[in-house]
Amino acid sequence: MTENPIKLAVVIGSVRGGRFGPTVAHWFVEQAKKHGDFTVDLVDLLDFPLPVRMPAFGEEPDAETKALTDRLSARLHEADAFAVVTPEYNHTFPSSLKNAIDWFFDEWSTKPVGLISYGGMGGGLRAAEHLRQVFAEVHATTVRDMLSFHNAWTAFEEDGRPVSPEGSEKAAANLLNQISWWAEALREARAKRPYQR
Repeated sequence: MTENPIKLAVVIGSVRGGRFGPTVAHWFVEQAKKHGDFTVDLVDLLDFPLPVRMPAFGEEPDAETKALTDRLSARLHEADAFAVVTPEYNHTFPSSLKNAIDWFFDEWSTKPVGLISYGGMGGGLRAAEHLRQVFAEVHATTVRDMLSFHNAWTAFEEDGRPVSPEGSEKAAANLLNQISWWAEALREARAKRPYQR
């Protein structure tokens, strides 16, 4: 473990019944822990059922919603970087993930985001490409490399390990290296001067 580890939040984006996301996310968490540069916080959006109706600008949410958003905000603020695990639903990412992004702004801003997608033949690639546009709008930086699991349900063993661990682990290491570099660079930049937007 490095002296000043990067706080990586791994976000499970799907809340659908029977979802496969936790299998992918738990495996990636183990890869991040083995990497050595990170401490890891697994953030499951299922634990944060944010309402779709957001308050108007200047309007406070009700007490229950505020408590929920305050808890999730604290977890996201703590993070130096994110790894977002997403399926592909109807050629894009799930509404639960878009809603979570929309509820917050500063929490994502000036931080790197690694994308991990899964799905059928397309492996969730269209969802990941759409997320690049959305994260740019909240001033987050998606890193170049990503992980994609095609026909994900056949790509993992019953115990949650990939069927082809060598290739998957190498791809995860490449993604984590890029997240680490960007997280260090952006953390240093934030400390030197405020970000202007």
